[in-house]
Amino acid sequence: MASESNLMENIVSLAKRRGFVYPGSEIYGGLAGTFDYGPLGVALKQNVKNLWWKMFVTDREDMYGVDAAILMNPKAWEASGHVSGFSDPLVECTKCKRRFRADHLDESGICPNCGGSLGPSRQFNMMFRTNVGATEDESSATYLRPETAGGIFVNFKNVIDSFHPKLPFGIAQIGKAFRNEIAPRDFIFRLRELEQMEVEYFVKPEAWAAAFTEWQGTMHAFAAAVGLTKERVHELEVADGDRAHYSKRTIDFEFDYPFGRKELWGLAYRTDFDLSRHAEASGVELSYFDEETKERIVPHVIEPSLGVDRTVLAILASAYREDELGGEKRVYLALSPSVAPYRAAVFPLLKNKPELVEKAREVFSILKKAGVSVIFDDNGNIGKRYRRQDEIGTPACITIDFDTLGENPEHTDTVTLRDRDTGEQKRVPISELADSLRA
Repeated sequence: MASESNLMENIVSLAKRRGFVYPGSEIYGGLAGTFDYGPLGVALKQNVKNLWWKMFVTDREDMYGVDAAILMNPKAWEASGHVSGFSDPLVECTKCKRRFRADHLDESGICPNCGGSLGPSRQFNMMFRTNVGATEDESSATYLRPETAGGIFVNFKNVIDSFHPKLPFGIAQIGKAFRNEIAPRDFIFRLRELEQMEVEYFVKPEAWAAAFTEWQGTMHAFAAAVGLTKERVHELEVADGDRAHYSKRTIDFEFDYPFGRKELWGLAYRTDFDLSRHAEASGVELSYFDEETKERIVPHVIEPSLGVDRTVLAILASAYREDELGGEKRVYLALSPSVAPYRAAVFPLLKNKPELVEKAREVFSILKKAGVSVIFDDNGNIGKRYRRQDEIGTPACITIDFDTLGENPEHTDTVTLRDRDTGEQKRVPISELADSLRA
């Protein structure tokens, strides 16, 4: 296995080489804090989002989905406290003029880039400012959303009016957020353009603790479902003074990345802060009428917030393996089948034998129609194909050989099914393949 010092470099290299993640705008020299997902990265990320939506939304009876606009009336961000408080401490070197987050530096006051002296710390608002319409003045100014939660809170009344849900209930959203990070770093860990999976779960004030515990368990279940190494996932109870301005209790789910233990996800008890602030600022009633008690209350909120990009990086770090198989060294990704870009790869044993290729195409088509995510691969010899599929994390390889065609009557219409992790092979009837791959 690669050392921790080399692991990150190996992951970044594999991600680019195999089409998971590319540097943003690379042909123009790149743009710090931006990355593009390639074909396999898109598939992996989509599987993560689909699994999250299933576990956090569709498997439940108390959830509603929204897809709110990225641009919002700037008054919403003033009410939520982001205009005045969404900031990080910034320092600038008096010599080379490079800027750094003050909380990421030691207390020496020396620039880590050139050795010059650092200036005083000041707060830097991380929201991207833009203008809406033809004019560019204060009247047209707004922001790219720094989180997806804002769009959920301003739609609270709409969901209430449309569906009349009973407490507790939640509103979920997956979407892009934008943060003008002072020092984006560590590959896709700290980005200026990121994607979030968030739930705002509305409860009676006295029921917040039970709901908090429930979502805490769901987040651990999701970590297991996407294949995160259990020993590398930790909880940190965020202390008073370190929590966000809206939170009364926060747990950070941390992960042991190759560059250290860092925040992966967050679980926050936001009280009634958001609904109360938006109601005050907008003049619109954002309360809930409890039919049982005949009282009108402002619900409290539990927020499980999960970053897609940090989840993808944690999955890659958990899955990266180096070993020896069949006397040869190999690199592979031990991805969970639930998130792997492809569940299986289908090969003809020889690409220059039309009858094998035709049968392989037939098997490929059968699996596609059965809803199994598969790839057809006839590039190079069988050993190279195995190594390539291992490296991108494909759990199973299916080989169509002459026995499949009836050379060995006992194996007619069977294929060789190879396991990625062990390299073990077995014969499986074509008619049972789809069920075998779903198991």
